[in-house]
Amino acid sequence: MSHYEAPIREPLILGDKSYHDISNDIAAPIEGKANTWWWVVFSIALVAFLWGIGAITYTIGTGIGVWGLNNKINWAWDITNFVWWIGIGHAGTLISAVLLLFRQKWRMGINRSAEAMTIFAVFQAGLFPIIHMGRVWNGYWTMPIPNQFGSLWTNFNSPLLWDVFAISTYLSVSVVFWWTGLLPDFAMIRDRATKPFQKKIYSLLSFGWTGRAKDWQRFEEVSLVLAGLATPLVLSVHTIVSFDFATSVIPGWHSTVYPPYFVAGAVFSGFAMVQTLLIIMRKVSNLEDYITRLHIENMNKVILVTGGIVMVAYLSEFFVGWYSGSSYEDFTYLSIGAATGPYAWAFWALILCNGVFPQLLWIKKLRTNFTFSFIMALIINTGMWFERFDIIVINLSRGHLPSTWTQFEPTFVDIGIFVGTIGFFFVLFLLYARTFPVVAQAEVKSILKSSGDGYKSRRDNK
Repeated sequence: MSHYEAPIREPLILGDKSYHDISNDIAAPIEGKANTWWWVVFSIALVAFLWGIGAITYTIGTGIGVWGLNNKINWAWDITNFVWWIGIGHAGTLISAVLLLFRQKWRMGINRSAEAMTIFAVFQAGLFPIIHMGRVWNGYWTMPIPNQFGSLWTNFNSPLLWDVFAISTYLSVSVVFWWTGLLPDFAMIRDRATKPFQKKIYSLLSFGWTGRAKDWQRFEEVSLVLAGLATPLVLSVHTIVSFDFATSVIPGWHSTVYPPYFVAGAVFSGFAMVQTLLIIMRKVSNLEDYITRLHIENMNKVILVTGGIVMVAYLSEFFVGWYSGSSYEDFTYLSIGAATGPYAWAFWALILCNGVFPQLLWIKKLRTNFTFSFIMALIINTGMWFERFDIIVINLSRGHLPSTWTQFEPTFVDIGIFVGTIGFFFVLFLLYARTFPVVAQAEVKSILKSSGDGYKSRRDNK
């Protein structure tokens, strides 16, 4: 019995499923019609997306002046959203790559959604630097290519350029990792397809997968190599994003705690977004038997750990501000009154959403509750957005000269673009759920005998 898991563990696949049932359930959202929930969520997302397109068109047509930026705070809402989306994109590869290397069975039901989320989140993040140029048609000036200015090259010392390389590498590795995992699933849809056009499309997508032992051997090898490559990327990408701030001389940004703190925060917000998506996907794609209470509880445990690391980073920032005796640090962290100043509301929103409310997840009854987990995931994502907002806006709002002190107020265009990216993200995800298998059927089948409800109950009744 050694190859079975302990009977104490809850099953990861509910219901008395056979291998054929799994194929039917996972192919159903692609072959059948969308349910009412899908249309409701898709309609809301589409409206938000169209609002965002309007705001982006207005920005490019009129100029960046339509945003709430000013002479001092010249990098507010858009960079907040950029860092927030990059952070959300982090959990996908982490869930897939790191949990694959650790052979965790509970990743099987959720890794596909997480990988897709990574790719769609990086798309949203990439939009912000492009829009922020204002003159999008001159965007090629940022590329290291000869141009009409002779030898005007990009600055290779700039962390902003490192960002471009880090994020493009991250996106390409994530896409390859995601696509490799999808091959057996595309082949399954191809073999089930009845319409010639559908069969042709999935034949192309599956890259000639036949399911022979040789295919599986290569699949395993490539997955492990990609997981090994993607794991350091999880750490490096957000470290480089933090260098945008940490390598500057602005008090409050110039801090060595930023790289680990940003990585922990990214995993924290990323897992919260995966949680949000999983709970929506269960309903929208009728996958309640594959995305179970155990998955949600394990996700909540990771959220608790990373949330704790983030809180330690907050405390260390304030401690160093006090202990260093530097008047600039003291001014930034303790005197301008993040807790009492004009942005106190944003500061306390961050502390409550990221530090106080997640502590409720210590209670087992709450962390295994779907509705509570969904609300908590939304709260954490809100808190992580405020974290980025506070880092950028509070630190920039108070310069060395009182004459440079200023406030930032977002305009309806700022808000419209942000809402639009959230809508775009969900539109992409919902369309993906109707065309690609949301659960990795081959991987779920591989744990059916050890973690399936039907097999476990039969074994226990022997």
